[in-house]
Amino acid sequence: MTIMKSEELTRPIENQQLPVCLADVECAAGRIRGRVARTPLVRSTSLSQLTGQSVHLKLETRQPIGAFKLRGATNAIVSLDEAARERGLVTASTGNHGRAVAYAAQMLGMSSTICMSSLVPANKIQAIKALGAEIRIVGISQDDAQVEVDRLVADRGLTPIPPFDHADVVAGQGTIGLEIVEDLADVTTVLIPLSGGGLAAGIAVALKALKPHARIIGVSMERGAAMHASITAGKPVAVREEETLADSLGGGIGLSNRVTFPICRALLDDIVLLTEDEIAEGIRHIAREEGEVVEGAGAVGVGAILAGKVELFGPTVVILSGCNIDPDVHRNIIAGGAV
Repeated sequence: MTIMKSEELTRPIENQQLPVCLADVECAAGRIRGRVARTPLVRSTSLSQLTGQSVHLKLETRQPIGAFKLRGATNAIVSLDEAARERGLVTASTGNHGRAVAYAAQMLGMSSTICMSSLVPANKIQAIKALGAEIRIVGISQDDAQVEVDRLVADRGLTPIPPFDHADVVAGQGTIGLEIVEDLADVTTVLIPLSGGGLAAGIAVALKALKPHARIIGVSMERGAAMHASITAGKPVAVREEETLADSLGGGIGLSNRVTFPICRALLDDIVLLTEDEIAEGIRHIAREEGEVVEGAGAVGVGAILAGKVELFGPTVVILSGCNIDPDVHRNIIAGGAV
């Protein structure tokens, strides 16, 4: 199933508050102010003409590390006590979160260890290494990398900074939602890249509190969309991680997920899945029409519009979540090469 309608997706959690609220996001905004960029929201002439609606692009590509992940990682790290900081940080990552943790750790004078699978592109690994982090390549999935994180926490006492299933991480990502409402008060729809759900959950918490009728649509790839599979099953499930242009959206959500799964299950209105060709078309369109370089994960919202998989009603925001694509891969896609 490619599109999940809201009546199938949105299920209120009875007798239980969600793990992150608007106040958490507002506190996160104060903590990270001056440490991360307040990114531009720009109108897309091409997409607005194509859809007949006012479409805007949220350029998280302008963060110092080229991806939104710096928000959540920074909020989580600055919230730690001194003892936890001194032990050093560790995380599992598909690339961008690891870079965010390494960047924030270097900024704060802390050590970091980043565990990744062999599926993480070389350009992302090199960027993390350049920030002084210890690199560990383990297995063929983010779940394999997480096993190494758990071992390092147990054996060396390192402090884990989860990539998504953590209240402080989600609250940090949610600051994007605050900025959207400040810049586009009449927003009706937001298209968000969806992986483990940290970005979608954070933005949804902020948007649904401030603009309850706004639609929140998660967009992922057909190859190994873990949150989609989990919401369909009604509980977190394991999926096979596969190679995809949207490599940052790979990996599972964790069978013991306590934060992002309940939020996404309750607050997302739709989930849209894209083929590899549709992701590539999003990358091409953004480069040719918008003059922006984005990685596959950052292009899925635009890809969904171009593929006709979402219908827009009123002012819309598309999150361009990251720009950390291998230059050779980007050139091949722009030239119309095989996906």
